Amino acid sequence: MPPAIYLDHNATALPDPDAIQAMIPWLSAASNASSVHGPGRRARAAVERARRAVCQSVNGGRPSEIVFTSGATEALHLAIAGSIQPGDPVVISAVEHPAVRGACAMAGAEVITVAVDAEGALDPAAFAAACAASGAKLVVVMGAQNELGNVYPVQAIAEAVAPTPVLCDGAQLWGRRPIDVQALSVAMLTLSSHKIGGPQGAGALWVRPGHALRPYIAGGPQERGLRGGTESVAALVGFGAAAEKIPTRIAEMPRLAALRDQLLATLREALPGFRLHGRPALANTLAFRVEGVPGDLLLAALDLEGIYLSSGAACSSGSLEPSPVLLALGISPEAARGGLRISLGPETTAAEIERAAAAIVEGARRVIEAEAEAL
Repeated sequence: MPPAIYLDHNATALPDPDAIQAMIPWLSAASNASSVHGPGRRARAAVERARRAVCQSVNGGRPSEIVFTSGATEALHLAIAGSIQPGDPVVISAVEHPAVRGACAMAGAEVITVAVDAEGALDPAAFAAACAASGAKLVVVMGAQNELGNVYPVQAIAEAVAPTPVLCDGAQLWGRRPIDVQALSVAMLTLSSHKIGGPQGAGALWVRPGHALRPYIAGGPQERGLRGGTESVAALVGFGAAAEKIPTRIAEMPRLAALRDQLLATLREALPGFRLHGRPALANTLAFRVEGVPGDLLLAALDLEGIYLSSGAACSSGSLEPSPVLLALGISPEAARGGLRISLGPETTAAEIERAAAAIVEGARRVIEAEAEAL
């Protein structure tokens, strides 16, 4: 069987070799960064080096603006629960990650949803109107849509809703486009280690100086008292090593955009029922369906050939329910069940894309023929 082809980098990136190597010494060390003895001080120094790397990768001001968490989901919960009171209105987009709605529910927020158009685009004026009508205490908007590849006008939204603070979910944008928190005008930004080749189980929340935040996990002085619990030194060291390579990942984006466009052109030409989802501005992302082809059947056929992609978001995989993101675009539930997402990474090659394109075309044709014979 030919080598496997991994095309699900938006779910989790392949581990960066340098991040793995950076972690190894800490996996066998007594490394509690809160201890004051020698090993503890060395662990603290390693954590702070990682904090500086993450902060610099988004052009933050001081490393203390970074709060380490177990991932972007926890960072979203800290940001939302720590910024509002139960009952406060929070404005979000219709295509936010499920973790945002989950965090709003946990915090007892009144959620006001801003709709997207048929291509998944967002209008800053709609956010301004929603804030004015509701008296919102917080706005949440993602930098890039994980299923569609759309990139959103976060700075324009932040300026339109000012002085209402804005939380940006930067998990999918980070490592694909430069992020400058000084220019974005947001109050907070969430980041995820495993989306950029770092280990799972690590993430961060950048907090603009002056934005008041209450702890979400209490019990210790770690992370400036905002997130109690012993830091995972090995994971954070790997996180920092991956963050240092953000410029290298971004430099790969033009090549990946060319591969993505090549794949798009091939599928459009070969499959009359091909339908593009969203407005894929992220260089590495392609979301689509083929009319008459159930997504789970095509996904399973490709999996048997060692070609791994996603049915919408990874969080929805294994569910027979259509993607809420595709439904928000006005796509019918039946059509939405055909949705697939391909996401490339720095390791993706032209040969892999050529082979994947041929397999998708052949697989779709076989499903269409089988469906026709069954009628």
